[in-house]
Amino acid sequence: MKLLLVEDDLIIVSGLEYTLQQEGYDVIVFHTVEKASSFIQHHVKTIDVCLFDLNLPDGSGYDLCASVKQKCDIPVLFLTAIDDEGNVVKGLDMGADDYITKPFRVKELVSRLRTVLRRYERQSMRTEMYPFGPIEIYPLEGKVYKQQQEIHVTALEFRLLMIFAKHIGQVLSRDQLLHMIWDSAGEFVHDNTLTVSIKRLREKIEDDPQKPTFIVTVRGLGYRVGS
Repeated sequence: MKLLLVEDDLIIVSGLEYTLQQEGYDVIVFHTVEKASSFIQHHVKTIDVCLFDLNLPDGSGYDLCASVKQKCDIPVLFLTAIDDEGNVVKGLDMGADDYITKPFRVKELVSRLRTVLRRYERQSMRTEMYPFGPIEIYPLEGKVYKQQQEIHVTALEFRLLMIFAKHIGQVLSRDQLLHMIWDSAGEFVHDNTLTVSIKRLREKIEDDPQKPTFIVTVRGLGYRVGS
């Protein structure tokens, strides 16, 4: 978990960096808007969460927050000695996720970091989608769509689709498929059941099931997963 910390108070930086590293964060530190902005411009997508001081020698944490949010949706928390409603509202309106007033207890800061990260993780899970040709698979909801129309599949067919979506371009043998299905569900699947399930999947997702383009039989090897 990479954390970008921008703070000009060296005493605060020293204590925070040590504690966050002990909590398992890989901490990247800058002391000015200029240097942090350059990093954000080129490397922000490698960062998981940002912690910005509001008042910096050459600018404001607001500017850094705006730069981050323009490029990607990752959590931003502010550190500030200014605790008034106007500043809080301004930060939240810009997309900040939390506001921590100095002086603060480090354990409280770590706890609030975890809370924000858990919230983002839940949001990410809700929107997670696997594309598979014209198919969209939503694992959390257990739903499958083709060209925005829901396709009703069995639990086994859904597990097969997830396996195929994670192995685009690869050839999977029948033994591999049976093993992966068994592992994911904890139940034995007969070889004939696999044959029937793939046939039914083709009928549901292929434009022409007799000439499949997404689940293609490779004679003597298994199935190639294409798109």
